[in-house]
Amino acid sequence: MTETKEEKIFDKKISRRQMLKMTGLGAAGVAIGATGFGGVIKTFGMDFFDDDSTSTNKVDFYGEHQSGIATDVQTNIYFASLNVLVTSKQELQELFKMWTPLAVRLMNGEMIGDPTTNGMIPPKDTGEARGLDATNLSITFGVGPSLFEKEEFGLASKKPNELKDLPHFPKDQLDTAYTGGDICIQACADDPQVAFHAVRNLVRAASGKVSLKWSQAGFNAFPVSKGKKQTPRNLFAFKDGTENPTTSSKKDMNEVVWVQSGESKGWMTGGSYLVARRIQLHLETWDRTSLKEQENTFGRHRDSGAPIGKKDEFEAMDIDRKDDKGNYIVPETSHVFLAKSVDARILRRSYSYSSGVMDATGSYDAGLLFVSFQKNPDQFIKIQNSLGRLDKMNEYITHRGSALFACFPGIQKGSYIGEALFKTL
Repeated sequence: MTETKEEKIFDKKISRRQMLKMTGLGAAGVAIGATGFGGVIKTFGMDFFDDDSTSTNKVDFYGEHQSGIATDVQTNIYFASLNVLVTSKQELQELFKMWTPLAVRLMNGEMIGDPTTNGMIPPKDTGEARGLDATNLSITFGVGPSLFEKEEFGLASKKPNELKDLPHFPKDQLDTAYTGGDICIQACADDPQVAFHAVRNLVRAASGKVSLKWSQAGFNAFPVSKGKKQTPRNLFAFKDGTENPTTSSKKDMNEVVWVQSGESKGWMTGGSYLVARRIQLHLETWDRTSLKEQENTFGRHRDSGAPIGKKDEFEAMDIDRKDDKGNYIVPETSHVFLAKSVDARILRRSYSYSSGVMDATGSYDAGLLFVSFQKNPDQFIKIQNSLGRLDKMNEYITHRGSALFACFPGIQKGSYIGEALFKTL
C-alpha cells in the first residue's frame, strides 16, 4: 500500500472517452467529477474505482462471482459479523454503495482515502497496511436472515426461504456472542494485518451505520511440495479440505456452490450461502489420545491424509470397504464415514484460530473457524445431521458459534454490492 499507487490513481491524466472505454461503462448515469478526471468516475451517485491490473498480488473485485469463495485460499482471515444501525432501506442501500469503491481500493492494495497532509484531522485510512501490497486480499459480503426481519427495510419479500437460522445440532453449546448477524464481511489475505485493516476500515467508514457483533481472526499454513501448495492442516494436525469441489471446474462449482437461476430468489443467482461455525477444539484431551484413535476419529491417516487403509490423500474414500471379517475399514463412527454417508457436498474454506484461554483452568480457547460455501444451506445441514451424536469427533470439539449468510453474486463494473437486492420489489 504505497504512495506511488495513490499518486498514480489521483494524478493519471486520461480523457473521459478513454476512461469509459477502459471501465466498460456507457455514458448513461456516469459523470466525471468537477475537478476533471481526478481518478474517480461518479456512477449511481457513488465513486467508481476499477481493478488495478498493475497491483502486486492482486485479486479482482469485479466479476461474475464475489472473491473469497473460489479464490485460492489465503493464509489469513478476519471475519466480522455486523449489526445494522440504519433505519431505512435507502440508508442501507447507501451503505453498500459507500462500501463498494472502498473495497475495490483495498483489494488494489491502496489507501481508502486521498493522501492528506492536514495533521489537524484524523486520516481517512488508519494506515497500518501502508507499505504492504494487496497480498491477495479478497473481501466477501453477505446478509443474514435477521436483516430481512427488520420491518423498516421492507425486504421481507426478498428473503429466500432457505435463509434462516441453522437448526440446533446435537452437542451444540452456542454462545450468543458468536451467533448470527445482519451482515458479514469476510476478508482473507496472505498477511494478517492486511485482512484486519480491510475490515477495520470498512467498519470505521460506516461508523454509526453498523456495529460489530462478533469477529474472529484465523490462520492457515500451506506446505509446499514440488512448487505446489498442499492441503493445510488444522490444529489436530489433520489435513482440512481434501475432498473440496474443484474451484476451477465450472460444472463442479455450479453443482455445489453457485446458486443457479430458479434455485433461490432472483437476486441470489450467481451467489452462494456461507455457513460460519466457531468450533472449539479440546486440544488437551486430543493430545492425550493415541495416534491410532485419532486416525479412527477422522477416518484418515494423519501424516498422508489418505483414507484409512490407503496411501494417497486424494484416493477415493470408498466408505463401503470391509476387511476379511466383514468390518468396515473406515470406522462407522468416524467423522469422514458419517459425512460421506449422505449425498451432499460443500466447499470448505476453514481457518484455525487461537484466542487465549477459555477460563481459569488454562484450557486453550483455540479451534476452527469453519467456513463453508454451498448453493443451499441444506447441503451443510444434511452433513451435520448425519454426524449427529454418533460422530466420534464430538468427544474432542464443541460448537460455540454459528451463523448463516447469503453472499451476493459478483459485482459488475459501474454497479455496487448487492444492487439486485434493492431493485423495485
